[in-house]
Amino acid sequence: MYPKLEIDINKLKQNVKIISRMCHDKNISLAFVTKSFCARKEIVEKLVEEGIDYIADSRINNLKKLKDINLPKILIRIPMISELEDVIKYSDISFNSELKTIKALNEICESKNIIHNIVLMFDLGDLREGYFYEEDLFNNIENIQKFKNIKIVGIATNLTCYGAIIPSEINTGRLVEIAKNVENKFGLNLEIVSGGNSSSLDLMMNDNMPKGVTNLRIGESIVLGRETAYGKNIEGAYQDAFKLVCEVVECKEKPSVPIGEIGVDAFGNKPVYEDRGILKRAIIAIGKQDIDMDSLTPVDPFITILGASSDHMILDVTKSNQKYNIGDKVEFLLTYGGLMSSSTSEYVEKIIN
Repeated sequence: MYPKLEIDINKLKQNVKIISRMCHDKNISLAFVTKSFCARKEIVEKLVEEGIDYIADSRINNLKKLKDINLPKILIRIPMISELEDVIKYSDISFNSELKTIKALNEICESKNIIHNIVLMFDLGDLREGYFYEEDLFNNIENIQKFKNIKIVGIATNLTCYGAIIPSEINTGRLVEIAKNVENKFGLNLEIVSGGNSSSLDLMMNDNMPKGVTNLRIGESIVLGRETAYGKNIEGAYQDAFKLVCEVVECKEKPSVPIGEIGVDAFGNKPVYEDRGILKRAIIAIGKQDIDMDSLTPVDPFITILGASSDHMILDVTKSNQKYNIGDKVEFLLTYGGLMSSSTSEYVEKIIN
């Protein structure tokens, strides 16, 4: 069935080996973020022996799928009050930034006579989650230490994902300084000082990661083989471990500009067209319901994506050396967002090779 997402396990293994070696050489643990492919167990099972220290995901439902894999699991999205029972059941560590949530976690843990580990988020300027002022962080730690069933095991930050702030020696160095202040002030031993995600790899690869960062949370760099601060490919890693393959359902020559008064399309947008004469247009059976067309790059460099509706994507194949016809297949590389949406879509088959 098409469209399908083809997943090359051997290429993913190679990517994990390269990145885990890079991290471990710097005494940094690797938390493998599995959300981009919906934490498919058959993928994770084949990768855990390649140097992964933690499994991390933003969704409890994903960690639930991986409950039988013998690695510590981290919930990296701050938890909802409504999911705390599952947070305790399916994650060994959760990232937190709200005292009310931590108090509720403690109450549930107290009723079950268990300890739950937490990492506190600190915002270094990307303006997503986390404490923004050290005083606020310290005041909350004073309260958290009164909770007998909660253990603070680390501090973490997130960069690039929202505010697009690049990790640097200055901002990650501040995280290390805050971690030391927390340890000295409260007598804690923080096993996790998590200096960010795939956007922090460039800092580490250039030997600029401040000493004291002990963990990175890596997803995109493993699945797509590139760091995300500047979009550079990682030497030796594969960028095509995931490929989207679609089938041609129509191939005809047509004008490049629709005929008649132009209104709005099915998504409420008023399109603008360039008159490029008669084009050979191939329609493939995938659409905006499945994926954002801007997240795709055709493997055939002579194909141009013209547009898409809910269920159809229209390609200009005029200049291609391949003579596309009905039933032929067209391959695409994906961005991280494209990988997530195609992994989530029930209309895209997943094939693991």
